Amino acid sequence: MIKIRASTRKDGERVMDIWRRAVDATHDFLSPDDRRDIEKEVSGFLPGAPLWVAIDSRDRAVAFMLLGGSHMEALFVDPAHRGSGVGRALVRHALSICPNLTTDLNEQNAQAVGFYARMGFQPTGRSETDGQGRCYPLIHLRNVGET
Repeated sequence: MIKIRASTRKDGERVMDIWRRAVDATHDFLSPDDRRDIEKEVSGFLPGAPLWVAIDSRDRAVAFMLLGGSHMEALFVDPAHRGSGVGRALVRHALSICPNLTTDLNEQNAQAVGFYARMGFQPTGRSETDGQGRCYPLIHLRNVGET
């Protein structure tokens, strides 16, 4: 059984570790300079952000999600726990809070594209750049029901 709870300050270092490992496993399209710059930005807010974390039996975070209203701002799973249902559990948790959930994902992240399609998300639009204006196209998604 996957347990989900609100994050605490003590999760900050572990959340950053999950972010680094997940990005390195799935975002091979990032240039080294952009990867470094994005980590600087993320490390400034993520450890203290109000996250939902999926935890293991020792209360150690294995994945996290950031919600902003009805928009999922981030979902990252430790690569050692991919395929275990933890990402699905976090998305279902978000849907229980926000049934009209939206999210954005990097178009080049083929693994995420497939995951969100299986979770019932459909494209609603596309941007040529990411939220910081970098040349990484985003797909805008809305959940219409799990497939």
